[in-house]
Amino acid sequence: MHITLQFLGDTSQEQYECTQAHLRELHVAPVPIEFAGLGLFDRSGVVLAGVKASPALLLLQKRVTEATARCGFVPEARAYQPHITLARCKGQRQGLNALKARIPPRARFTGFVAEEFLLFESFLGPAGSRYEVRGRFPLRGGG
Repeated sequence: MHITLQFLGDTSQEQYECTQAHLRELHVAPVPIEFAGLGLFDRSGVVLAGVKASPALLLLQKRVTEATARCGFVPEARAYQPHITLARCKGQRQGLNALKARIPPRARFTGFVAEEFLLFESFLGPAGSRYEVRGRFPLRGGG
């Protein structure tokens, strides 16, 4: 499970090396992660755990997108919605509606402190995506 800070898409070797270099330069303090209940992205059939868009998380996301912009990546135009995908139910509208009715309005989760962020490469397959870690970046220092 992960919280996406920025989706990069297809990446050349040059962009990958540039991204690694610029992400290593970031100095951002560890980020407390708090959850904001369960929810759904109806159109895509995603069941999710919402994540509070705290100032610390928004700062990290901003710094990551600034770093990757230097390598030719364009930030998303839509507003950042941090979340953890728990399941995908695409094409199963009836099951998704049944699940939606059962989600408690005040689901609670224990938070944690993120002490690093990762650069993943994803591989799409018939059973879903597989992720491989391509870089680890510690969160240390001030914002």
